[in-house]
Amino acid sequence: MARPGDSHSRRKRGFEPAATLLAKRIRSAGEKRGFAVSRVLTHWAEIVGEDTARIARPVEVKYGREGFGATLTVLTTGAVAPLLEMQKDAIREKVNACYGYNAIARIRLTQTAPTGFAEGQARFAPAPKPAPARPDPAIASEAAALSGDVHDEGLRAALAALGQNVLSRPKR
Repeated sequence: MARPGDSHSRRKRGFEPAATLLAKRIRSAGEKRGFAVSRVLTHWAEIVGEDTARIARPVEVKYGREGFGATLTVLTTGAVAPLLEMQKDAIREKVNACYGYNAIARIRLTQTAPTGFAEGQARFAPAPKPAPARPDPAIASEAAALSGDVHDEGLRAALAALGQNVLSRPKR
């Protein structure tokens, strides 16, 4: 319900754009749902590309007082900060293309120290997982022989894999 005092104060200011009337409500609904922040954080490598994702990562998205045009804070090392400074507009365009509108108005770079003296740069991307070790052929054939009586192919393959894991464990 509109209060009598509200309509009188609005008349004094004149017409207001609908965006300013709804800005606070839209922003609070978006923050509750977490659309803006979570998409940038979870899909960073897909949005900006693998090369940029290796040297930088998003930290936070802050909204200004007006509610439109957020600031994206990106964490990087001091050595590559000038490179990212030159790519700010391209990063902003890629992030905004992901949203479908101009969600990010500014990008702020925050520099951090390298992880250690020998590494030379902070690692933002996780290290690749090592490939699993190839099973011993004798153990694989023994596990296949143990599960050979099973008629269902999926169950037989699962039992053979389980048998390989059990037989390859070190004896206590």
